[in-house]
Amino acid sequence: MTNTLSGRDLLTLADFSVAEIRLVLDTAHAQKTAWAAGERDTPLAGMSVALIFEKPSVRTRVSFEVACARLGATPIVLSGADSAFSRGETVADTAHVLERYCEAIVLRTFEQSKLDEVARVASVPVVNSLSDDHHPCQGLADLLTIEEHLGRLEGVKLAYVGDGNNMAHTYLHGGALTGMDVRIATPAGFEPSEAIVNEARAIAARTGATITVTSDPRAAVEGADVVATDTWASMGQEDEHVERLRAFAPFRVDDVLLDHASADARFIHCLPAHRGEEVTEEVIDSDRSIVFDQAENRLHAQKALLSLLLG
Repeated sequence: MTNTLSGRDLLTLADFSVAEIRLVLDTAHAQKTAWAAGERDTPLAGMSVALIFEKPSVRTRVSFEVACARLGATPIVLSGADSAFSRGETVADTAHVLERYCEAIVLRTFEQSKLDEVARVASVPVVNSLSDDHHPCQGLADLLTIEEHLGRLEGVKLAYVGDGNNMAHTYLHGGALTGMDVRIATPAGFEPSEAIVNEARAIAARTGATITVTSDPRAAVEGADVVATDTWASMGQEDEHVERLRAFAPFRVDDVLLDHASADARFIHCLPAHRGEEVTEEVIDSDRSIVFDQAENRLHAQKALLSLLLG
C-alpha cells in the first residue's frame, strides 16, 4: 500500500489506522527477513534521530540505536542530566531546536502531555517510546511477535493480567485495531482509563474486535491464546510497592493460572520482569514464554516504523 505514514507522529497506537498498523507489520516482517538474508540497505543515510530518555532504558535505547544504525541514520542520545529537557528551557523551544538538527524526535518520558506538546510544535515526526499512558512501540513489537508465532492477529484471544497501565492501554488499542478478543483483568481500583477503554470499544465496533475489562484473572485467561502481564509497580510508583504486592497477588501469572489458557498459549512480558512477583520463574522460563522473541522484535518494529515515518 501507499506509505501514508511519511512525516507522521506516533503518540498512541490509535493514531494509526488498521491499514497503517498492517503496513508497519508487513514492513517489519520484510525487513527482518531481508536482514537475515544479508541485505544491508541504508535508506536513512545522512539523517539523524534524537533519542531522548527521561526514564531509564535498556531495550528501548539499544533497539532504537541499533535500528538507526542499520538504517544508516545517526542516533543522538540525550539522557539523564544531559536530557534535552534538563536545562530549564521550554519544551517548545527545545523541540524547535531539535527539529533543525534531526529528522525525527523519539521521546521516553513520564507525562503524555509532554509528548503531545512536542508533537504539536515540532515539524518532524515525534515517536512515543514510552509514557505513563501509552507504549505504542512495544505494542507494535508484540503484535509482530504474536503474528510470527500464531500466524494471525484477527480473532486471537489476548489476556492481559495485572495493572491497568500503559501496557493495558496499548493492548486495548492494538487489539481493537487488529480484530482481537482482548481481555484486561486488574484488581479493583487499578483499572485502565475509562476513556481509553471507550476508545478501544469504538475501534472494535468497526473491526469486529471484542473488549472485556474484568477483575477476575481466571475468567480473562480462560481459553486465551496469549497471556500478557507487566510489572506491578512502574517507574515512579516505587513507594506503592508493598501495597501493590498485596493487591496484585491473585493476579500473578503462574502455572495454575496459565493452565486456564489454551493448551498452546504463549506468554509475553514487555520486560524487565520481577520474577516471583507478576510472573513465576516456571512460566517465564517455560517453552510457552516468547519474551525474548518479543524483546528482539522491538528492533524490527521500530526499524520499520522509522523507515516509514522518514520515508
